Amino acid sequence: MLASCSTLNYYTQAAQGQLELLSDARPIDDWLADPATNTSLRHRLETARQIRRFAVQQMGLPDNDSYKNYAALKRQYVLWNVVATPELSLKPLQWCFPVAGCVNYRGYYSKEDAQAYAKELRAQGRDVEVGGVSAYSTLGWFSDPLISTFINYPDAELARLIFHELAHQVTYVAGDSRFNESFASAVEEAGVELWLERFGNPQMREGYARYTARRKDFLALLLKYRKELERTYASIIPDEEKRIGKARLFIALKEEYQVLKANWGGYAGYDRFFAEPLSNAHLASIATYNDYVPAFRAMLREEKNFSAFYRKVNRLAKLDKTERQAALKLIDLASPPANFMVQRTNAAAP
Repeated sequence: MLASCSTLNYYTQAAQGQLELLSDARPIDDWLADPATNTSLRHRLETARQIRRFAVQQMGLPDNDSYKNYAALKRQYVLWNVVATPELSLKPLQWCFPVAGCVNYRGYYSKEDAQAYAKELRAQGRDVEVGGVSAYSTLGWFSDPLISTFINYPDAELARLIFHELAHQVTYVAGDSRFNESFASAVEEAGVELWLERFGNPQMREGYARYTARRKDFLALLLKYRKELERTYASIIPDEEKRIGKARLFIALKEEYQVLKANWGGYAGYDRFFAEPLSNAHLASIATYNDYVPAFRAMLREEKNFSAFYRKVNRLAKLDKTERQAALKLIDLASPPANFMVQRTNAAAP
């Protein structure tokens, strides 16, 4: 009964949070017509609308009501995700939901609720991370709005986010986060390349190149320590020695991050990753967004336009998970060098 009550409370807060977000959203045209809308927000909304138009006309992403409204929230993030793992393992706990299937997190619209649930998990001996989320996709079930939590991103980063979230509406396989996130990441990468070619200037391209390089450096750092932790946990040493090794590795990770940060000229954009004490949960999902990106990029190079690419991805999505993973690995192994230019498409997403 207690478990049922907890689940009901969770679904209730999720439903209330989503409905409040939708009720706070107003059409972009209304914001632009409102004399109280400041010049900066007007510019950001017009930029977002242009990015949305490009996504439909040139990338074949869904032409629906997503990102045609805007909601101004009075909080830093739209929601907070709770990720948890065992003490000596990087395998995340999973929670299963209707439509989305099984995922490696639970999302809360209240930071306090997220932290309360994290406290319960820590009391069970779990490693836990609570991380703020700027945007998410409802997979086309609702009209996802633009939100104040990400509207002020630099232009190319805003485009990246919109392309990524719309890609989830093209193809989504319940219970296969690696497939879903890698596909959306591949779409965002290719889309931003084309968008910068059309609308970018030297300053924007240089800024996005720096952003991409820092992101790549940071990911490489996390993957390095993830592998070290995996080796430690897989070894035959006693658990107490594993705990000592774990603590040393997290200290080394923080120290190496400071060196990396200095090489970036003091850029502090990833400091929030270290806002809580480091744990396995921080590294549990690192590979999810990137594992199959090379394979998807290879498929896009081969198909040469987004519509054909989406059709092929949708065929993969219908396979058994094991068959799908094997097919992606084969594509990755057979892929040629990554120098290519994808053609635009005027076709709507299938």
